[in-house]
Amino acid sequence: MAKQDDLRVFFSLRDSKCEECQAELGSGELIALTGPRKVLCLSCADLDHLLYIPAGDPALTLRARKHSGLSAIVLKVSKARKRSERQGVLVEETALKLAEQECLADEEVRARRRVRDAQRREKEDREYIKQFSGAILDLYPKCPARTAKSIAEHACLKYSGRVGRSAAAKSFDASAVRLAVIAHIRHAKTQYDDLLMRDWDRYDARQQIAEQVDSVLSKWQGQK
Repeated sequence: MAKQDDLRVFFSLRDSKCEECQAELGSGELIALTGPRKVLCLSCADLDHLLYIPAGDPALTLRARKHSGLSAIVLKVSKARKRSERQGVLVEETALKLAEQECLADEEVRARRRVRDAQRREKEDREYIKQFSGAILDLYPKCPARTAKSIAEHACLKYSGRVGRSAAAKSFDASAVRLAVIAHIRHAKTQYDDLLMRDWDRYDARQQIAEQVDSVLSKWQGQK
């Protein structure tokens, strides 16, 4: 938001002429206004040594203005909206360079933080999969350990929407663990996928292979 005492310059909407040096100023050039209809080029307004920062990077703009002894708000008059709209700022070159260095340092800090956060999440996911695999083996002690790990990895895949990402699974609820195991058995131990490929109804296909699923569950529970 421009303050009342901010220096202001404008993108010209039409061809004009500098009141002091008589330089021709084309439409789209930056100009300063010193009175009613009195136009100055930036050189005569003593602002031509400043650099333009387009709007869009608030952090860079804020820092550059803070470090700049002289700065100006860049505006453009919108005829349709009947108001002046901010387009950016003019700042000293040294201030811009310092602001860019500070923003770059911030980005490096954020990049390091993202790496640390990713490593932490990866460690948490590995631990969660390990615990989920353990929950499978608690319920199905005869299930091969490698299979239990595979089931856990598949069920707990991030952003998959699978049962292992549900709130119940994260509390290692037995019903959620059972669903993950049954899903694995259907696809890996029965002809369920073949039935689906043959355009069977999903409910009918599950009924068809229900005994096979129960047989594997019983075996893994140690009942057979």
